[in-house]
Amino acid sequence: MNITLPHLTPMHLGALHPVEQALTIVLAFGPFAVLGVVIALRRRREAAEDAAEAARVEQTEENGQSGQAQRER
Repeated sequence: MNITLPHLTPMHLGALHPVEQALTIVLAFGPFAVLGVVIALRRRREAAEDAAEAARVEQTEENGQSGQAQRER
């Protein structure tokens, strides 16, 4: 007994218009592209902050060592 209920049959409206296809692709993959850009920008900014902090620490250490050498003389 093979009974197909009309409300369970998937409805297909045909092929999508090219604009609809583009919109579907943007909606499907756009958030991932935006997330990737945000992650890349954030990592770049954090790397720059880490490099600036390392330079600051290095400069502080150099100033401390030169002051210590002058005191020893």
